Parts: sequence; structure tokens; C-alpha cells
Amino acid sequence: MKQFFPNHPISLIIFFIALGLFFTTRLCAEPSDATLVQAVMCESIENFQPLNPAVVFSISQGEVFCFSNFDPVIKKTYIFHRWYKKDNLIFTMRLTLSPPKWSSFSRVQLRDADKGPWRVEIRAANDFLLKTLRFSMVD
Repeated sequence: MKQFFPNHPISLIIFFIALGLFFTTRLCAEPSDATLVQAVMCESIENFQPLNPAVVFSISQGEVFCFSNFDPVIKKTYIFHRWYKKDNLIFTMRLTLSPPKWSSFSRVQLRDADKGPWRVEIRAANDFLLKTLRFSMVD
């Protein structure tokens, strides 16, 4: 009968590393209760649709929206929109999603002091990062 592993400790080490990577990948790729199909930054929302998606916004506009669309939504859950300005967390919005599909949005009111780089992280209820949207505020 042929041995599965040769009598080399390095073979066992490689096997256990590969096994560990397999299980780590499976645990980190945990399926979500909702599938993100669209995420954009936009100037406004009308009839639950984003208007004028962009990556650069004028402060004079007064507000900016983060729109996210999920399909399907398997069961009622929630997500987070985390707004960052220059890597500083400004606020977090918890949004509820309901089956069978759901669109949601959050927004920020703009001031002159808000010029510069921003990002919104869209995270699942288990804190898994679904998407990062980067944009800038200008004059």
C-alpha cells in the first residue's frame, strides 16, 4: 500500500497550511442574507433611483447621497453605510433590508469644511465589507 504522505515533515506542513487556507477562505466568504447589485454616490434620489451618479461633487450642492440596491434579499437584515472624511469616521447609518429585494440610501449635508476626499463603506450585518465608494467634495 502506497503512503499518502511521504516521510517528510515539510509535506505535512504544506498540507496543513493548505487545509487551513481552505477553511479560512470558506469562513471569510460567508454568504450574506442580501446580494449587493448596485452602489453609487449621487446628487439625488428619485423614485428610489439614483440621479446623476458621480465621483466629484460641488459643496454648493448641499448634500450627497449613497445609494445601494440589493437583489435578492433572502431574509430581513440590515447593512451599514459608514461615511469617512479623510479616513476619519464621520457617521454610520444602519439601514434595514427586507425581502425579496430592497434599495436604500443615506446622505450627508455639506458644509465648506467638507471639501476633500471621502469614502463610504457599505458593510453587511456581520461587518463584512461589501463595497467601498470613493469620491471628492470640491468648490
